[in-house]
Amino acid sequence: MKITVLIENTPGENSCTALHGLSFYIESKKHKILFDSGPSPQTLDNAKKLGIDLTQVDIAILSHGHYDHSGGLLAFAELNPKAKIYMQREAGGQNYAFDGPEKGYRYIGIDKKILELPQLVLLDGDIKIDQEISLFTLEKRKFPLPSTNKRIVKKIGGGTDPSNISKPLGTDPSNLENANFIQDDFTHEHYLFIDDGKSQRALISGCAHNGILNIMEEFIRKYGKENLPDQVISGFHLLKKSGYLESDFEEDRQIAELLKNYPCKFYTCHCTGLEPYQEMKKIMGRQLEYLHTGNCIE
Repeated sequence: MKITVLIENTPGENSCTALHGLSFYIESKKHKILFDSGPSPQTLDNAKKLGIDLTQVDIAILSHGHYDHSGGLLAFAELNPKAKIYMQREAGGQNYAFDGPEKGYRYIGIDKKILELPQLVLLDGDIKIDQEISLFTLEKRKFPLPSTNKRIVKKIGGGTDPSNISKPLGTDPSNLENANFIQDDFTHEHYLFIDDGKSQRALISGCAHNGILNIMEEFIRKYGKENLPDQVISGFHLLKKSGYLESDFEEDRQIAELLKNYPCKFYTCHCTGLEPYQEMKKIMGRQLEYLHTGNCIE
């Protein structure tokens, strides 16, 4: 199994462009998979620079309904109209971020044109695609959500469906009329499990909005502790836009202390943030590594 980071927040030692977002190209025993598509078609340009032919992809997966994971999906669908695209039905919902009283609410969901793609497969929960790959959702939470999720909400009713993801909703009062915002429950998020049946198992997530600890517990409930993956690749959603407090680092350390009890190698990136990663690395050591744009693991 080979996993290449097509795009991520930080540059690697290559000519690829780094942007806030995430996309993986995965070569398993049976499949060539695009997992998320980054924030823009730049993901496709990076693939070319890395010598990856995305026309050979047979399965594309959108981990959840945010623009920084879906921004290159329309360009990919035009390049490769044959690959099925799997996403949870609720990933097409009205997903927003609250940027503070002055900026208001900002649409961070997917381009609605994605919902018109003929190769789109909308899911309502778990699916076993074949003997090698499956997608699962989270049904129970044992641990709290990452604190950075507090600003991520869903719009329920009212207002105008925005067409420009960079336009703050709070600057347009017409969009706020009769609109209600509730905490996102992240039912639009799912996770990829690859099991080649012999020697390699991998669990891959986008942002782990539901919390990486909850995802690991859900995996055990659904697949069994004896089938824990060799590698877990995921953002942990611990990144903050402004300065970190000691309470933030304490949250990071608590997560790391629990993760190190799993017999898995963890790779993180994107929404984890370098500062939280460094705190977790102190505890997890070689069990945790950071992936940059263009990096590859086998």
